[in-house]
Amino acid sequence: MNEPIMIEVIYALPHEQALHQLTVPIGTTAGQVVELLRIKEILSGVDLSHNKIGIFGKLVRPETVLRNRDRVEIYRPLTIDPKEARRRRAQDAKTPKSKSTEAAQHQ
Repeated sequence: MNEPIMIEVIYALPHEQALHQLTVPIGTTAGQVVELLRIKEILSGVDLSHNKIGIFGKLVRPETVLRNRDRVEIYRPLTIDPKEARRRRAQDAKTPKSKSTEAAQHQ
């Protein structure tokens, strides 16, 4: 009983997301699905040497075998270190705002 399984592949860009539903054979791996979509040029910018992948928010290796209804997520590399981002937000919060800036924010 080798019925195919249904999976989703999602890749979020800054202003859009790509969501693809596929039917694949049992035994298909997460990496194989990503490569399949790359070959079809749907995910031409994805490179597994730079992009990590996960299933439902949990990091997995490309050789992880998929199960029915899995959602493969392709993660973009971080553009800024999370600690640096927090540091910048904290610094911005300490900077006094002018009255015109505060008035514009409350409108």
